[in-house]
Amino acid sequence: MKHRAGVHLGIKIDYGQALLDPGSVFNQPEDVLTHPALSREQKIEILRRWTYDASEVCVATEEGMRNGNGDLLRRIMVALDRLADVNMEHSGPTKQHGISRSSVKPK
Repeated sequence: MKHRAGVHLGIKIDYGQALLDPGSVFNQPEDVLTHPALSREQKIEILRRWTYDASEVCVATEEGMRNGNGDLLRRIMVALDRLADVNMEHSGPTKQHGISRSSVKPK
């Protein structure tokens, strides 16, 4: 597994990059949960955005492209569920079913 700066060392991360591409900053969704430099709200937002990215990969896999990781989406949702209540009835209308901010309520 490739080490990414700040994930295990407790170093402050590039929050902007984590929002744009969570997988480029964190090795796995569980790392978001345990990162000491992030607030609960920041963790929720990173995971919420990561669900969309992972959903895109799942859709691409369904459409015949390779390298999908359906387990990643499940792990992101499990991590998000530890921090917030998610109302999936308000998911986006696309195949990716993005989760809106209003659908996520911190626990």
